[in-house]
Amino acid sequence: MNLSSLSASSTSSHPLAQYGWDEGWEAEFAPYAGQGLLPGRVVRVDRGQCDLVTPAGTVRADTEFVVPRDPMKVVCTGDWVAVDPEGGDPRYVRTLLPRRTAFVRSTSSKRSEGQILAANVDHAVIAVSLAVEVDLGRVERFLALAWESGAQPVVVLTKADLVPDPVTLSYLVQDVETTAPGVPVLTVSALHGDGLDVLAAMVGGGTCVLLGQSGAGKSTLANALLGEDVMDVRAARDVDGKGRHTTTTRNLLALPGGGVLIDTPGLRGVGLFDAETGVGQVFSEIQELADGCRFQDCAHESEPGCAVRAAVDSGELPPRRLESYRKLMRENQWIVAKTDARVRAELRRDWKRRGAAGKAAMEAKRRGWR
Repeated sequence: MNLSSLSASSTSSHPLAQYGWDEGWEAEFAPYAGQGLLPGRVVRVDRGQCDLVTPAGTVRADTEFVVPRDPMKVVCTGDWVAVDPEGGDPRYVRTLLPRRTAFVRSTSSKRSEGQILAANVDHAVIAVSLAVEVDLGRVERFLALAWESGAQPVVVLTKADLVPDPVTLSYLVQDVETTAPGVPVLTVSALHGDGLDVLAAMVGGGTCVLLGQSGAGKSTLANALLGEDVMDVRAARDVDGKGRHTTTTRNLLALPGGGVLIDTPGLRGVGLFDAETGVGQVFSEIQELADGCRFQDCAHESEPGCAVRAAVDSGELPPRRLESYRKLMRENQWIVAKTDARVRAELRRDWKRRGAAGKAAMEAKRRGWR
C-alpha cells in the first residue's frame, strides 16, 4: 500500500469523516495539530458561541478570538475550525480554516455588507413550493447566488402531490428547467416519499444546504432526508402559501446515508452580493448570444447589431429572461459600486453615455416631426 492510499484510509476512518473531513482539511489543519488543538466543524452559531462536532464529541466554544471586523469572515455554520482541547472553560475557537465555498447574500444594511449563510457546501438545494405560483425570477436569483458560491445548485420542486395532473406538472418542470440551464430539477413529495431517493443519492456523501422561502417545505424535506422529525414543521398559510419561520437558526445535521445537511431559515430577501459570474451562469444562453453582438460592450438595449435582442424578436429568447437578466445585472452592479470606487466611476460614465444617446434620439425624433 502506498502513502497516498494510507492517507486516504486514515481520513476515511477519522471520527469526522461523516462530516466532510478529508485529506485536504487534514493538510490545512496540520499546523494546528502540532499546537495540541482539535479540529471541529461548526454545527450551529449562537450569540458569540458555537457548537462544534470534534473527534472528542460535540463541544461548546467561544468565538471571541476570531471575531473580525469583516462580516464576511465571521464564524458560520459549516466552517472548519481549530479549537482548544478538553480542559478549557470556556473553550475558544482559535482559528478559522480557509473556506472552499461560501453562500453569500447582501444584507439590508445601507453599508452593503455580505451575509454568509453557509460555508464549505457541495450542493445548494433550492426548495420551491408547488403550492403557490412559481416565481421564476426568485428562482433565478437563488441560482445566481448558488453558482457564485462555488456549490452545485439543485432545484427541488416540493409539494408535488398538490399538482396531481402529470401534464400540468411537466409544464411546470419545463418552465423551471428553462430558467435553470445546467441545473438538475427534481420534483419531490415529502408527504408520499416521491423523489426523495433521487435527491438523497444526489446530495449524499457531501455537504448540502437547504435554501428557500418560508413555506417552501424545507423543514419537511429535511426531516424526510434525515429519516426523523428533527426540524419543527408548521403548515403554510392557505391565503398565500407563506410559512411561519419554523427554522430560526442554521443547523448542520448528519444524514443517515453519509454527508451532512444544513437547514436554513426561510429567506424573504435574497439580495445579490458581487455575483456577476453567478448571474452569467444562470443566463448562459444570453451570454452565448452576446458573442454575436456587433459591439463587445453591448447592453442589449438599443444598440444596432444586437444578437440578444434579435433572439427576442425571433422568439428564440423569452422577453422575461432578458428583463430578468438586465434587472439582476443592474442590481449586482449597484451593490459592487457601493464598495468599489472604480466601478462607481464606470457606471457614471455609462449612465452619461446612455443619457446622451437618449437625448440625441429624442432630438432626432423632434426634428423629424417638424
